[in-house]
Amino acid sequence: MIECSIVDLCGGNNLQPLFLKPVFKERIWGGTALQKEFGYKIPTENTGECWAISAHPNGPSIIENGSFAGMALNDLWREHPELFGNPEGEVFPLLTKILDANMDLSVQVHPDDSYAMVNENGELGKTECWYIIDCKEDADMIFGHNAGSKEELVEQINAGKWNDLLRRVKIKPGDFFYVPSGTIHALCEGTLVLETQQSSDTTYRVYDYDRRDAEGNLRDLHLEKAMEVTTVPHKDTVSTPVVKARGNARITTYVESDFFSVYKWDVSGKSAFSFNDQYLLLSVIKGEGSLFHSGEHYELKKGTHLIIPVGFGEFEVDGDCELIVSHT
Repeated sequence: MIECSIVDLCGGNNLQPLFLKPVFKERIWGGTALQKEFGYKIPTENTGECWAISAHPNGPSIIENGSFAGMALNDLWREHPELFGNPEGEVFPLLTKILDANMDLSVQVHPDDSYAMVNENGELGKTECWYIIDCKEDADMIFGHNAGSKEELVEQINAGKWNDLLRRVKIKPGDFFYVPSGTIHALCEGTLVLETQQSSDTTYRVYDYDRRDAEGNLRDLHLEKAMEVTTVPHKDTVSTPVVKARGNARITTYVESDFFSVYKWDVSGKSAFSFNDQYLLLSVIKGEGSLFHSGEHYELKKGTHLIIPVGFGEFEVDGDCELIVSHT
C-alpha cells in the first residue's frame, strides 16, 4: 500500500513533475469521446486510443515541461534512470491508456512474459486492468469463457460457437477489472475506460465479428497463438477495493500485483502526500485542481497525465478532482 503522509523534509528539491503529451491511435471501433470528454484534439472521428503515459516504441509520450521538454519518455528512461530509482529493466514497464469503445472491440487475449519473450521478439507480456470511466446504460463486456478444457476451447472457436463460449458481465461507471494475461476479453460498444497495463502492444484476436476495414478486408486473427495462451478453465479475478480516508482525500486501492498497483485518489480540498522511493503515474479523469511542490504550482485538469519522479518528496493536491494513480 502506498503511504501518503505529511513529512518534515530537510530543504526542498528542484525535481518537477513530468507532464506528458498523449499519443492518439485510430481504431476501427473508435469514435470521438476522447475529444468530447477530455477536450483532446483527436486526429480522426475513429480515434479509439489515447496512449497517455507511454514509453513503448509504437507510441512514446513526449515530456511537455521543464528541462526535459521535448524528450520522449523512452529516451528519458534510458538517459536519466535516476528519475525512476535506477531500475534494472531496460524498458519502461507500464502503459496508461484511455480507450473509447464506440463499437465492440475484437475478442482477444494476451500472452504472458515468457510466451511473448519467445514468440514476440522479446516484447513484454500483457496483464492489464480497467477502470470504467463511463458506459452506456445496461452495458456489458466480454470477460472469460465457458470452456472446461483446451479441447473444448479449440472445438468451440473452430466451430464459431461464440454465444456458448464467451462470458458476458454487466458493467457500470466506477467498476474496476483486473485482466491477467491469458484472459479472453473484449470491451463493448459505449464504454470509456482508463487502462493500466504492462508496456506491450501484443494482442491475439480470437473473433472480430467478421468486420471489414476501410479497404474492405477482414482483419487478421491469431487463433493458434490465442488458443495456446488462453487460460483454461477461465479463472475469475476478484478485485475488492480498499478505501482509506487521508485528510481531504479518499484513497481507493484496487490492485497490488506483481506487475502494477493501481489506486484512485478522490481529492476534495487541500491534501498532502509524500513519495521518495517510488515514481508514480497520475491521470486526472474528473474535475480540476492544482499540484504544489517546492514553491511551484502546476495546473491539473481533466485529461492531464504526469509522472512524479523518485525523490520528489512532499507535495499537495488542492481542488476537486479524481485521479487514477499507478506504480510498479
